[in-house]
Amino acid sequence: MSKRHSGYARYAKPLILLAIMAAILLLNRHYGWSAFLSGPGALEALREAVREDLATAALLYVAATAAGCVLLALPGVTFAIIAGLLFGPLLGTLLCLAAATLGAVLAFLAGRYFLRDAVRPWVERNRHLKRLLFEDVERSGVVLLMVTRLVPLFPYNLQNFAYGITGIGLWPYTLYTALFLAPGVTFFTLGAAGLGDAENRTLYLLLAGALAAAVTAAGLLLRRRYVRDSDA
Repeated sequence: MSKRHSGYARYAKPLILLAIMAAILLLNRHYGWSAFLSGPGALEALREAVREDLATAALLYVAATAAGCVLLALPGVTFAIIAGLLFGPLLGTLLCLAAATLGAVLAFLAGRYFLRDAVRPWVERNRHLKRLLFEDVERSGVVLLMVTRLVPLFPYNLQNFAYGITGIGLWPYTLYTALFLAPGVTFFTLGAAGLGDAENRTLYLLLAGALAAAVTAAGLLLRRRYVRDSDA
């Protein structure tokens, strides 16, 4: 391949990704999706949509959440709370987990095929991620994902892009991401469902609190085991 073609190839993928992002942002501006979701009465309008057509509402939620995680870098807790309020604890957890996993996979693919040169400097500025992903090379993918998903030292959205430039395969990444996201997603959706359900509020909030305590304890143990004192 000539140097000229190599140069074109280097810039083509980022430009394609930017074009896709620009198209989505223009559509959002034209149709006002974000204004609708953040406007007064939005939650009740969404609940009405769920009552009228649950399947369509669920698909729209998954698509919006996945896109929001990748393009807008919004915190996942926002979508977990929305899921709990709209769909209840069980369906809300399943939908949020599916959407968060999909968003993580899309970011992983963007990091691997479109943004490799841009992502690496971001990762190298975070000493925790840099060491775990590039210096402790003997560590297995399951341990890496367990630590980065459960220890609150690593920016979640950056993680998703960063894994794209590691050697971990797509399917192990997808499986372990879903597995280790599940506890956090569950306690947020349970808590949100409790706030919106007066009849089962005490039960949901107690379960959410117990799960939050378990996740926090696991995170502390993993930090003590895998994160060096010199990194903290």
